[in-house]
Amino acid sequence: MLEELTPAERKKLYGILDSDELSGVFEFVDHPYVYIDELNIRKKVDILSCMDPDKAIACLREMPREQREMLIDLMDEGSRRDIAMVDAFDEDEVGSIMTTNYIVIQRGSTIKGAMADLISQAAENDNISTIYVTEKDAYYGAIDLKDLIISRENSNLEDIIATSYPYLYAREQIEDCLERIKDYSEDSIPVLSSDNRLLGVVTSQSIVQVVDEELGDDYAKLGGLTAEEDLNEPTIQSIRKRLPWLLILMVLGMVVSGVVGLFEGIMAQLTIIVSFQSLILDMAGNVGTQSLAVTIRVLMDEKLTWREELALLGKEMRVGLLNGGCLGVMALTFLGVYVRVCKGYAWLSAFLISGCVGVSLVVAMVISSLVGTLIPMLFPRVPIDPAVASGPLITTVNDLVAVVTYYGLALVFLVNMFHI
Repeated sequence: MLEELTPAERKKLYGILDSDELSGVFEFVDHPYVYIDELNIRKKVDILSCMDPDKAIACLREMPREQREMLIDLMDEGSRRDIAMVDAFDEDEVGSIMTTNYIVIQRGSTIKGAMADLISQAAENDNISTIYVTEKDAYYGAIDLKDLIISRENSNLEDIIATSYPYLYAREQIEDCLERIKDYSEDSIPVLSSDNRLLGVVTSQSIVQVVDEELGDDYAKLGGLTAEEDLNEPTIQSIRKRLPWLLILMVLGMVVSGVVGLFEGIMAQLTIIVSFQSLILDMAGNVGTQSLAVTIRVLMDEKLTWREELALLGKEMRVGLLNGGCLGVMALTFLGVYVRVCKGYAWLSAFLISGCVGVSLVVAMVISSLVGTLIPMLFPRVPIDPAVASGPLITTVNDLVAVVTYYGLALVFLVNMFHI
């Protein structure tokens, strides 16, 4: 409701809710700085101190540098330390999305002692579904809260510690371990330093947010952008994201135009074939984009062996061949009748022209399926993000393939062989 309230109404709300409640609200708001900026200095400090470090840092980064430094200086030592620790990691590292909101107990404690530690820490940390165990500051394992609750007082704590519980390293790239994070299906995953000290945890909420951002970035790259755009971002920033790919695509477009120019002679001699150029180009681009989408989806879900990659490549080419065959037969039939009836060509010439279009469709669609599958497979080996093999890039490459295929076949068969 914050967006629906006037500044005066929000001020009343800020007076009703305490800092802990407001911090919980702001953690779920886009651009919380807009609202935090309406508060006095003391309230800002209190709210930022109550927020998870990763959320507080995201908010602080939206503020002017002088204000950010002043607010951090006014925080208590514990909050400053947590924020400084998380802020030390790059935005694409796991450490940048971790929180220090978790429960930790020492190995060797008793069931009763573990319960006492849980109760004492739960006042400050509400992420209690999983309890983490350390041994001399090194990560040892995890305990499910349910297992601790149902354990007898005289039971051995060691029996309920899962030493094979998954973990991540703070310096790992988020993108590299995203699939592992999703496969774990845990409420939170511990984040360790290089010497296996427990630094924090990544919660399921952060995982969902990261996955959403990654999908957004991949979708943007498929559209030919360098990164996802925000509705409120400055125009010049949007230009910077779009212009690089547009320049590359313009150069490729010039290459396509240059190739088309090589066939001026056949176009002048048999002008009707120009009418069907867009049909070949559009279908080649559509098929390539379909294969691209399927391949990127598969590559995102799992790591393929070279045999599986070959199988995927073969399947996409078979699909392109069969689809191209169906469309080629339709083009042969309908375009042949169209050229005969509407353009006045002889039946044989009409069906030779439509046959050239049909065969070009088949060849272009098979090659487009190959290109749309092969490029995203090869890009990671460069290494380049497969999503960068964007729809516009694939379409432009396939335009080149379709132009050469169509006019090449027309030159060989229609002009040189049948002398139409």
